[in-house]
Amino acid sequence: MSKQPFVYIMASKPGGVLYVGVTSNLPQRIWQHKNNVTEGFTQKYDVHDLVYFEEHSSMEAAITREKQIKHWTRAWKIKLIREKNPNWDDLYSRLTQ
Repeated sequence: MSKQPFVYIMASKPGGVLYVGVTSNLPQRIWQHKNNVTEGFTQKYDVHDLVYFEEHSSMEAAITREKQIKHWTRAWKIKLIREKNPNWDDLYSRLTQ
């Protein structure tokens, strides 16, 4: 699954603080968030659960989608998460299996 463009959403808890990001190596990037490798939003607000992700065919497409989702209302983001992950499970373990 590595070296493939992804858009992802992380949460501090179900219905909590949300973070939308894009990466070409999802397992590595989520590990970095979970282990506070870099200072920033996810470290400051304790946003460590991967609750949504989608794969894209190119980085350009992923970046376009990330920008789209970032401009959505909070309610739309929550709806997107609930459609694929109604229990707000941390999906990180699925990446590392």
